[in-house]
Amino acid sequence: MATEHAGGHSPMAQFEIHPLINIKIGDVDISYTNSALFMTFAVALTALLFWGATRHRTMVPGRLQSTAEILYEFVAGMVKENTGTAGMKYFPFVFSIFLFILFGNFLGLMPYAFTFTSHIIVTAALAVFIFLGVTIIGFARHGLHFFSLFVPPGAPLGIAIVLAPLELFSYLIRPVSMSLRLFANMLAGHVLLKVLAGFIISLGVIFGIVPFAAVFAVTLLEIMVAAIQAYVFALLTCIYLNDAIHLH
Repeated sequence: MATEHAGGHSPMAQFEIHPLINIKIGDVDISYTNSALFMTFAVALTALLFWGATRHRTMVPGRLQSTAEILYEFVAGMVKENTGTAGMKYFPFVFSIFLFILFGNFLGLMPYAFTFTSHIIVTAALAVFIFLGVTIIGFARHGLHFFSLFVPPGAPLGIAIVLAPLELFSYLIRPVSMSLRLFANMLAGHVLLKVLAGFIISLGVIFGIVPFAAVFAVTLLEIMVAAIQAYVFALLTCIYLNDAIHLH
């Protein structure tokens, strides 16, 4: 993936995972990698943001406190709007997921950074964890009645028999769609930026103005996409939680 070509490294080289601290237990490789490093950065930045924001709280908030409060109120409103008051007990989880992905996406836009959300194994792990958690919540709250989620209310028996497998398939495919959406958006944007940056270098100062302008525009777009994808992932989590809590 990191093969050389005329004009520099492959656009896919930026997604290579490299071990920073080699750790092996028998045949199992659990090395600390560049991907794990930026996950650590995402968690650390989240902790630092809210530690700094709550350290000296004031009636007239400063920039840091305002940022933390806006993020908190934004996600709290999203959870309450989509799951009701019954879903607010899961707000800390949704908030953590949102911030983890948001900081991961933004960190990946920095030069020489690593975008761990551009790896399907990471997004799939998050999506499967959410899917299993939501399913467990559904069965814990409703027992076997949770299966009624797959039967459209008021549908005649003949139609219900046909629709139930489709509803079940739609439910089972949720982690796939969640993980692919985030992975594909982050991957495609970073590849495009790398390709356009390569044109700037190969065309020189004068003729490289056009691709430079394109890189600037795409970077602004990627900042917006980074925020939107974190929001969409958290929103889908809320929608799936609503299904588990209210069975609709």
